Formats: sequence, C-alpha cells, structure tokens
Amino acid sequence: MEPDVTGKPGAGKAESQLRKGVLEYCVLALLRDSPRYGVELLGVLGAVSAMATSQGTIYPLLARLRREGLVDTSWQESPSGPPRRYYALTASGRTALEEFTTIWPYFRDAVDHFIAD
Repeated sequence: MEPDVTGKPGAGKAESQLRKGVLEYCVLALLRDSPRYGVELLGVLGAVSAMATSQGTIYPLLARLRREGLVDTSWQESPSGPPRRYYALTASGRTALEEFTTIWPYFRDAVDHFIAD
C-alpha cells in the first residue's frame, strides 16, 4: 500500500475526507485577519502537509464561498505580474468561522472518545 503525506500506508482516503470536511473553515480562518489571494492561501495551507491542496480544489472552494456570501473579492495590482484577486472574510464568513471554532473542540473530543484505545 502506498504511503500518504503522513508516511502511513492506507491513511490517504481518511486524510482526504477529513481535509475535505475542514478545508473551508481553515480557509476562512486564514482570512480572519487580512485578505489573501489564492496562490498565497495554497502556500500557507501547503506548509502543513495534511492540509496541502491544489489549485483545482482551492479555486472552486473560493468561488463557492463567494457565492454563499462568506467571502468578498477585490482585484489588486501585483508588484510582479498581473493583478490578483484577493479574498476577504465577510460578516457571514466570520459568523460561520465562529460557529465552527465553537463546535470543533467538542467534535474532536467526541471522535477521540471513539477511536482511543
């Protein structure tokens, strides 16, 4: 069996499903303090191997967050290259993030309860 990014064989599917479930909230958290552009988000997420993702995942996610009113976008000139689309948290996005951060410790503890030896 092929090792995944954690080096553990067979963890790929579980890791992928967990990432899919929390990626939206990790992105919202990264936008909490200031707007960011897509490639910047990819770099910050990629610094934590379990959260590394691709442009094919992040841009559709950002488009959905925009449609749902959780982020706004603006174009800003880049010091190198073409203008960049920046994503910023809206009030609704901030509320969604606050709800998740309230629920997450309880959810994590519940899962730990069932999988602990």
